[in-house]
Amino acid sequence: MKTNQAHILLVEDDPQDVASTRRAFQAQGVESPMHVASNGKIALDMLQGRGRAALNPVPRIIILDLDLPEMGGLEFLKELRKDEQLRSCSVFVMTGQSTEKDVLEAYNLNVAGYIVKPIQYDSFLEAIATLNSFLNLIELPN
Repeated sequence: MKTNQAHILLVEDDPQDVASTRRAFQAQGVESPMHVASNGKIALDMLQGRGRAALNPVPRIIILDLDLPEMGGLEFLKELRKDEQLRSCSVFVMTGQSTEKDVLEAYNLNVAGYIVKPIQYDSFLEAIATLNSFLNLIELPN
């Protein structure tokens, strides 16, 4: 099995969800560095290399909440997909919103998966284990 140190960007404004995600990653042995943005605008700045928040390397895996302040998740996704350098990022939605419209719009914006919170911790651990398997199998663009 190859070791893949793909950086991950978690776009989440709830500190408890950030902490839970970090714990689940640690419990599943995910060693990929995780960066956190509290809204879509900050996430875009980080990914597009603007300001002190610029990330290098640019995370190619994004875990996205949809209900965010300032710039929501779907608006972020639209901007991400317009960017020639970022449109190939794999985005997994993990949100409390589950309207059919949101699910359809997210998939139309080419998300890799849509998970509805709250999710039982055991199920969440399984989802993170699946993500870890995904990270170990795929090739990501530079």
